[in-house]
Amino acid sequence: MKRIIGILCVVLLWSCAEEKKTQVLENGTYRAVLIVQDHKELPFIFQVDSPTSFTMFNAEEAIKITDISYKNDSIYIKNPVFEGYIAAVFDGKNLKGEFIKESLDRYVPFNAEFENNTRFTNTSKSTKDVSGVWEMVFSQDIEGDEYIAKGIFKQHTSASSEQADKVTGTIRTTTGDYRYLEGVVDGDELKLSTFDGAHAFLFTAKVTDSTLEGSFYSGNHWKEPFIAKRNEAYELPDANTLTFLKDGYKRFEFSFPDASGNMVSLDDERFKDKVVVVQIMGTWCPNCLEESKYYTQFYDAHKNEAIEFVALAFEYAKTKEKAFAGIDRLRTQLDIKYPILLAQYETEDKTKANEKLPMLNHVLSYPTTIFIDKKGEVRRIHTGFNGAATGEKHTEFMAEFERFIAELLAE
Repeated sequence: MKRIIGILCVVLLWSCAEEKKTQVLENGTYRAVLIVQDHKELPFIFQVDSPTSFTMFNAEEAIKITDISYKNDSIYIKNPVFEGYIAAVFDGKNLKGEFIKESLDRYVPFNAEFENNTRFTNTSKSTKDVSGVWEMVFSQDIEGDEYIAKGIFKQHTSASSEQADKVTGTIRTTTGDYRYLEGVVDGDELKLSTFDGAHAFLFTAKVTDSTLEGSFYSGNHWKEPFIAKRNEAYELPDANTLTFLKDGYKRFEFSFPDASGNMVSLDDERFKDKVVVVQIMGTWCPNCLEESKYYTQFYDAHKNEAIEFVALAFEYAKTKEKAFAGIDRLRTQLDIKYPILLAQYETEDKTKANEKLPMLNHVLSYPTTIFIDKKGEVRRIHTGFNGAATGEKHTEFMAEFERFIAELLAE
């Protein structure tokens, strides 16, 4: 009996020791950092509400994260929709690990410091004000890589050291926007960052009264230069003119599988005599996620009308099974009721997408929306999506979308 009691005591002590090994996040604020090229820090802030819940912040954007798990001294943090996740170990109350995208073999060093809510630390007071509109060019004179953009920034002044010289805004391109950006002007240097669980963006630039010159970092796999000049009147090309049917094609056509293996095309009965909105997208794409939220709400509100939506997913997941798993994750999180078909996996390369949709002059952007009337004719193709970070442009897009759909339904 004494032997049994002794063994039980040892087991209980071992169990208690094992329980103590599992550490969890402390309630409070963490300053997280991803290390990108040139050893630059890409910071973001998150606020922990409980060991299994926290919120990430980028300017006005707040992203709730609830898929958090622990094992011994390790923590695993997953976004509810995107594939990427953070794997880290505890260093006291701090964290050290990596942001991982397995399908792309990308591993970005990550760390987080507890009780630090300063995104960027100013070394000196700003000497420039970047508020306003900027005409931007990325990768200028680099063949095949050059593209234009529009920067819209607001610099905040405050007596609070935490808010002094803070900058918020976004950068719009012809294919979408670079989300909610937040940062500072440190002396004459602009620093902006955002992290949404899928994309990690950092912009740094030297500022004069009328110019910006700097670098754009995407994770630790991409870096490109940009220049900009002040231009309050600057506008990007009309998003309804960039993508179109090539000569010789009268209709938009496709035939791709759904999760059950059924081939779906515009010839199917569900699309007959209806207005059809075709969404070219990817589950890895933040702008596509935001667009899908809006389309889902619109579809649910108009499900009794003569309208159908269908999404064509171009995925970088390495297998068909993983691609459909990503589609199912998106569908479940947003409660999407319209079909999401797998158009491509293993790559999101737009050249390959062009091969799948040869009637288009190009697939310039994820997302792209194709509007088809009740007779099956393409009436408009909208390239990109202006997300909520673009403010007025986002409101304009929704108003125009609803006006144009009403027009097509009335025909």
